[in-house]
Amino acid sequence: MDELSSGGFITYINLGVWGICFGILILQFFRSIRVVPTAKAYIVERLGKYSRTLGPGFHALLPFLDRVAFIQDLREMSITVPPQVCFTKDNVQVEVDGVIYISVVDPVAASYGIDDYLVGTIQLGQTTTRSVIGTLELDRTFEERDIISSKIVEVLSEAGQLWGIRVHRYEIKNIVPPTTVKNAMEKQVTAERERRAIIATAEGEKESRISRSIGMKTELINLSEGEMTRRINEAEGKASEIQSIAEATADSIEKLADAITQQGGDDAVRLQLSQKFLTQLGYLAKAETSVLLPADLTRLDELLGSLHLDDVKAG
Repeated sequence: MDELSSGGFITYINLGVWGICFGILILQFFRSIRVVPTAKAYIVERLGKYSRTLGPGFHALLPFLDRVAFIQDLREMSITVPPQVCFTKDNVQVEVDGVIYISVVDPVAASYGIDDYLVGTIQLGQTTTRSVIGTLELDRTFEERDIISSKIVEVLSEAGQLWGIRVHRYEIKNIVPPTTVKNAMEKQVTAERERRAIIATAEGEKESRISRSIGMKTELINLSEGEMTRRINEAEGKASEIQSIAEATADSIEKLADAITQQGGDDAVRLQLSQKFLTQLGYLAKAETSVLLPADLTRLDELLGSLHLDDVKAG
């Protein structure tokens, strides 16, 4: 009975061992069947040596001989660069952090070229950031972020060729100066804004004064031109009036001269002069004014006759 019981125990042990081996075989068989998703790359080693790279799709491996050593993601990844302390060219301490965007282009190099390309990329990004920041002054670090990013991308790209990765871009998230420097910068910005406001106000007042002076100048010019036009018109009117009077006087004199040269003209002139003389005497008499008369009014014709008609024509 003891022999039978011991033989049965051994049998159970053998069955258990064979069961375990069979289970391991089945497990390895299922593990040898791999379905690679899109944008993934599986690095296969055979007996510890690189064998091949599996792309998207169904693949079968040799059990116990092949194994998937690395799985690489081929999509673009963003890696956060932790904040670090950097010194600018003018010895100002700033804290800088950023984000690096990379993608794996050579899965084999990414697997065997470096132990961890993510850690290597972050460390290289930090060291490159410190070196680039050290060549710039504080003000330029805020103004030339694109230049800083391009230089860091250039350095990372050179290393990325050995690591099987491609660095697409590097973005600086924050550049934080010390509190004292930050306060001084805020005061500087405030002073600059106040200066611009004062300049803008002065320019506005200047333009306003210029506009008012131009308006006053235009108004004075218009008034002077109006006054000049008025005087010219008045002068032209007076000249026309004088010319008209002169022309009328000349016409009357010519007509009078023509009338005198006609037959009976002398008698008509004497008669008109006599009438005017007597009329003036009448006015003087009414005004009770002393008048010096000729010796004999009965000889008025002889007095008027003594006047030469040429004198009358000349007058």
